[in-house]
Amino acid sequence: MRHSRIAPLKFRGLLALLLLMAGATAPAAVAQDRKAVDLPILFDTRERIAKPDLAGIVRLRFLTTVDFPPFNFIDQTGKLAGFHVDLVREICRELALTEKCQIQAVTFPELEKALTDGNGEAVAAGVAVTTELRQRFAFSRPFMRLPARFAVAKKAAPAGETAAALDGKTVGVVAASAHEAMLKAFFPRVRAEAFADRAALLAALKDGKVAAIFGDGMQLAFWTSGSESAGCCRLFDGPYLSERFLGEGMTIMLRKEDAVLAGAIDHALLALSRNGRLQEIYLRYFPVNLYGG
Repeated sequence: MRHSRIAPLKFRGLLALLLLMAGATAPAAVAQDRKAVDLPILFDTRERIAKPDLAGIVRLRFLTTVDFPPFNFIDQTGKLAGFHVDLVREICRELALTEKCQIQAVTFPELEKALTDGNGEAVAAGVAVTTELRQRFAFSRPFMRLPARFAVAKKAAPAGETAAALDGKTVGVVAASAHEAMLKAFFPRVRAEAFADRAALLAALKDGKVAAIFGDGMQLAFWTSGSESAGCCRLFDGPYLSERFLGEGMTIMLRKEDAVLAGAIDHALLALSRNGRLQEIYLRYFPVNLYGG
């Protein structure tokens, strides 16, 4: 596999949480309860991206996977669902291409070849943008950046609500990860303690062996709000965004020669970010605010 996926999550447990949310709470109700959530602004408010002429497009096939919740998964009815799936539908609606749009799933290792071979026009599956991939593919503007966050135990929360309260304290992080490098660069006054993997890191926080942990905000959000944590912990401070350490964010990958289509998708993403529909999709699939308390 030549490319990697952004922040993969464990499928079991998380899917159950997503299905429970989908069955128990209507998207409109979720949006009403959490209307104060604001996604980071990724487009300049004065920016204009013209909509190109798409009359020549016969069909627009988006490729995705089924094992990357909450972005792509199979729901309780056996249908493809998730953030990316709803986003693709909104992009197609914004471009007036709904009748020509298709969404089909392949395995993650097959995505690049399927796109190259012309079995699809775009990939919406959390492919991490790299310098090597940029030489061979085009990418849309990012529509979401996943932040780093701290998590702390509720029973032993720091005396303060900012990262300064962690100065001199031990903060756990996964060894040799981007988050370890980011923690040391952003917070040189904490004592970073590296753990072999995510399971050991989470156990250390639950057992009170560290004052806090630092890692992927999406993973920590689902963990703190899910049954695995048993209500022990909560998100703390942040969010922290860094292209240097965490990459460009979530994008849509296209073939290099499809510059017109890439521009059209950017036009749609800009419109969705301004009219609030991008936020509405976010609210359907994230049980807690990645970007707030």
